[in-house]
Amino acid sequence: MAFLHVMPAPFSSSRPLAFPTLRNPVRCVAERQALFTRIAPVYDYLNDLLSLGQHRIWKRMAVSWSGTKMGDRVLDVCCGSGDLTFLLSEKVGLNGEVTGLDFSKEQLLIASSRQNLLSKDYFSNIEWVEGDALNLPFTDGSFDAITMGYGLRNVVDRRKAMQEILRVLKAGSRVSILDFNKSDQFLTASAMEWMIDNVVVPVASGYGLSEEYRYLNSSIREFLTGKELEKLALEVGFSTARHYEISGGFMGCLVAKR
Repeated sequence: MAFLHVMPAPFSSSRPLAFPTLRNPVRCVAERQALFTRIAPVYDYLNDLLSLGQHRIWKRMAVSWSGTKMGDRVLDVCCGSGDLTFLLSEKVGLNGEVTGLDFSKEQLLIASSRQNLLSKDYFSNIEWVEGDALNLPFTDGSFDAITMGYGLRNVVDRRKAMQEILRVLKAGSRVSILDFNKSDQFLTASAMEWMIDNVVVPVASGYGLSEEYRYLNSSIREFLTGKELEKLALEVGFSTARHYEISGGFMGCLVAKR
């Protein structure tokens, strides 16, 4: 359960990273951006190790709940090293388009490198964009589906992030937001804190990242419960919203329809 951002699969594209195409500057807390830069080199390895590979199941569930289908144009916000982006690529096929957006250039470079290790044909539908989740560089109603993995918890303004997602979604489309679940059950919440303090942080310390991963507990405590996430989605204008608890209540996925 090491997911600080989005974890987060194989791909390749002849298109370069789309950094020059940004229409607006990235505006995120510098400390958070620096944190994800530091963990980027070992991010995927720790995700696999600390979740025992379960994060891949959770991500497939999130992509499925997004309603993504063949030929769609879709967006993965806070894409990190690209796990959800790659799954979306498989869903939309060669006639679809996938954009992976993140504020960390280092994470995007890793995502692009992973892409280049695999088929140059099958995953040529992916474009990587360095950008701000609070000011998405896309026109209104641009996407048939949107995913966000382990990102909403880390943005400085969750309401603004949800408003931006709503803005760039097409009418009738869905967003699927995967993250740690802030449980209102004492035993579940206590077990998660114990796991992070006694398993995640000690393992991360072996890579010199104990402080970076110690941040997890405080970020989860400051996050929203499933009911609060549903309420937020409805308040910003989504027509429906439902939060699913998964992995024994340790993880959750908000699914909201425009």
